[in-house]
Amino acid sequence: MKKFILFPLVLFVLLVVQACGPVLVSARLGDPPPPWFYPHRVETVRYVFFPDISIYYDLSSRTYIYLDGGIWVRHRELPSRYRSQDLNRYRYERVRNYTEDDIQRYHQENNANRGRSNKTVTRRSN
Repeated sequence: MKKFILFPLVLFVLLVVQACGPVLVSARLGDPPPPWFYPHRVETVRYVFFPDISIYYDLSSRTYIYLDGGIWVRHRELPSRYRSQDLNRYRYERVRNYTEDDIQRYHQENNANRGRSNKTVTRRSN
């Protein structure tokens, strides 16, 4: 009788503990995300944006996307100027509800005029 009660209790505890762990989000479930990406809840995310350095990371193709001389480039490695940087220290934003291949359109609509952009600034002269 004790084993009959103990088994469901142990099974319940294991299921509850497992549900508290991190949930990995990726287009391919077998591929873990990079070490700097640690999701805290279930989300549908394809791109991650680093606003400080204006670089996107595509979780499905595992490539970095950035502007290089006015052209959007995809590479598996960071640009040489950022390879020595630790991305864990940079702030990032999850791009929710955008799964298309062309990140240029999303960038133009949402991030073109923030941070280090070519936004014109009007200054008052005193």
